[in-house]
Amino acid sequence: MENQVQEQDVQMFDFKAFVFRALSYWKWFLLALIVGVYIVYQQNIREEFPYTLDAKITVQDDKNPLFTSNTSLIFNYGGISGKVQEVLLNLKSREHHEKVVDSLDLYLSYLTQGRFYKTDMYGSVPFKFVGLDSAYQVLGHPIKVEFIDATSFDLSYDFGEAETIATQNFVSKEVKRLPVTQPTLKKRYQIGEYINLPFLKGSIELREDFSIPVGKTYFIQYTSFNSAVSGFLRSYVVVNEERSPLLSIRLTNKNKAKIVDYLNTSIYILDRDQLEKKNQYAVNTINFIDKQLSRVKGDLTKKADSLNEFKRDNKLYNLENETGELSSKITNYETQKESYEKQLMSYDLLKNYLETSDDFTSFPAPVIEGISDGNIQGLISQMIQISSEKSKLEYSVRDNVSIFDDLNRQIDGLKKVMFESISSAKTNIRYQIQSINNKIYNVEREFSTLPESQQQLQAIEREYLLSQNTYNLYLAKRGEAELVKASNVSDINLLEPAKDTGQGRVTRNLNIRYVFAVLGALIPILIIAFLVTFFDHKLHSPNDLKDLTKIPLLGVVGKNESENNLAVLNKPKSAIAEAFRAVRSSLQFMYKKHDVEGTKTVMLTSSISGEGKTFCSINIASVFALSGKKTVLVGLDLRKPKIFGDFDIDNNIGAVNYLIGQMSLEEVTQKTMMEDLDVITSGPIPPNPSELLIGEKMDALIEELKSKYDYIILDTPPVGLVADALELIEYADATLYVVRQDYTKKDMLQLIKDKHQKGEVKNISFLYNYFNQKGTYGYGYGYGYGYGYGYGAYGNGYHDNGPKKVSLMDKVKRIFRK
Repeated sequence: MENQVQEQDVQMFDFKAFVFRALSYWKWFLLALIVGVYIVYQQNIREEFPYTLDAKITVQDDKNPLFTSNTSLIFNYGGISGKVQEVLLNLKSREHHEKVVDSLDLYLSYLTQGRFYKTDMYGSVPFKFVGLDSAYQVLGHPIKVEFIDATSFDLSYDFGEAETIATQNFVSKEVKRLPVTQPTLKKRYQIGEYINLPFLKGSIELREDFSIPVGKTYFIQYTSFNSAVSGFLRSYVVVNEERSPLLSIRLTNKNKAKIVDYLNTSIYILDRDQLEKKNQYAVNTINFIDKQLSRVKGDLTKKADSLNEFKRDNKLYNLENETGELSSKITNYETQKESYEKQLMSYDLLKNYLETSDDFTSFPAPVIEGISDGNIQGLISQMIQISSEKSKLEYSVRDNVSIFDDLNRQIDGLKKVMFESISSAKTNIRYQIQSINNKIYNVEREFSTLPESQQQLQAIEREYLLSQNTYNLYLAKRGEAELVKASNVSDINLLEPAKDTGQGRVTRNLNIRYVFAVLGALIPILIIAFLVTFFDHKLHSPNDLKDLTKIPLLGVVGKNESENNLAVLNKPKSAIAEAFRAVRSSLQFMYKKHDVEGTKTVMLTSSISGEGKTFCSINIASVFALSGKKTVLVGLDLRKPKIFGDFDIDNNIGAVNYLIGQMSLEEVTQKTMMEDLDVITSGPIPPNPSELLIGEKMDALIEELKSKYDYIILDTPPVGLVADALELIEYADATLYVVRQDYTKKDMLQLIKDKHQKGEVKNISFLYNYFNQKGTYGYGYGYGYGYGYGYGAYGNGYHDNGPKKVSLMDKVKRIFRK
């Protein structure tokens, strides 16, 4: 059994075709490149580079001297890192930036029109717009202000076709849309005159040390509060080196004056907020003591009035000596009682601190003073240690991790235990006070032997002295709290404020954009070339046939530039005529190799109509006839006859008449303008063309033609449409399968490939038609056709093709070839 070579059906991606196809799009690439470079150039000349300034602060642990030394040492367990992290988070918070934007009114911009864009004139405009606090101001639309003279200006706007506009009240921050009743306006106002428009309320006021530039035009424009804050948040950077108290704050903006004000105001607000937070306990303590003082003062006033009234009524001003000893005892007991009551107040202050504070990394001295319970002191130390550990972790650990929940539970547990301990200690102190009260009662009983007026006076004086001592105690505590508040300093130290020292803009290399312009023009071209190549299944070069099949390529025929199919007859010295002569030579070589004697038969077919099969048949027949060989061209495409029009003959009679026995060979044969070339057209279209071609009359036709002619050229139907041509292969000594450049699809060759592979079709070759060198994306070829005959389709110097125009691509290729 004969072994057949298995042909590969899977075709690899043709990278070479992809490259040359992409090169063929050079005009589109050049156009896209010009457009891209122009766009980039316009963007570059419109680019406004920003400035970047910075300020530096340090975060330090400025402890109040009224804090106990023990507390300070424990607080330092957390180190500076926790405080730095707290300040860092504060600086990055949106709430902080809202305060800065609000304090500087940075939602209002002052602009001037430049060549390409409006320039921010913050800090250098000679006026300011003072808006009404309760008003809703227009957002996003610039309001034009043109100064006419030193006292007046024109205010104008143009809202276009907008039916409503967005407005915002910058006190409540509420946004609402208002209908536009007057889309355009131009009105003259005096400086300082109130502007009362539905969406703009306020006045233009002159700034000190500025003069009005007559004829100068400015714009005022409100931006939504949230947008303004977000804009500064995006360009605001805080840098902190690890384990360092130094913070570097940077801001990038197109106006240096705005950067300076923003950074310095940001640090000022941070310093103020930190100090307010640090003073919060002292403020809470003062408020608590003030309430107690108000109550005690009322009691003291009543008792003082009662004492004075009793003395005045009874005319008693001094006690007798016999009461001195008893009074001394009572005074001692009252002193002890006062000490216990002072402890009670200390526990109340501690309880108030635990209830109102959320930071337990430190306890101020007024809270701890008077706490003698060792258990409570131990609990305070534990709470300070856990709070300091939590503060330290906040610098390096995310807020949502479970360790914070555990530390918060520990702190809450310690607070509950401390509340219970405070309650127990206060109960014990009250018991001690009750015991002292009993002792005082017993001593007071001894006063019963004294005169009644002296007893009453003594009791009133004791009550007065007790209230006075309590009042004095609260006054002392309040003084301590005021001292704590007055002596507190912020933990923020301004090391280097932001200032304009002539810094330049932050520039960057914009030429990189031209690289992107080149890529933007090149990549789409490459993608299109890749997709077209990937999905393109047509033949574009003779080399494609070598990759698809083992069937040899007999010849390559160029594009026909003649008015009809008689290319060889019309221009016998043209390149296309030489191409058909090369085909003739290759056929003769084939016949000699296969020992074909006598009449030679050539059959031409193709995949589908339109591939140039009839054109090739006519011209192959012509070159044989011009060489002096008796030749006949037989049109066997019975379904779609064509060959008669080029020879100015009719198709009324032809091969069909002979095959049905209606006429003889002489009757259906027609002469042409060439002496040795006869034509048999197909004739009338029959109802059964396939049956006619396989009948006995077909055998008789071929035999009779062989007896009269040297060469028989059979023009047959396309095998991709009908099977007629396959039935005629047995009559052919050589079969030419015509394919057309940029027309024939690769998968159309599968049928003939299978037939050739199985050995059903022999002596078959491809004839490549309509070869166009430009259509091959710049390919250059040299071919060995089928049986060793070499031929170059163009450019051998012997052809009458007329002047050839040299394209730009050809010139470029010549440069690279050098």
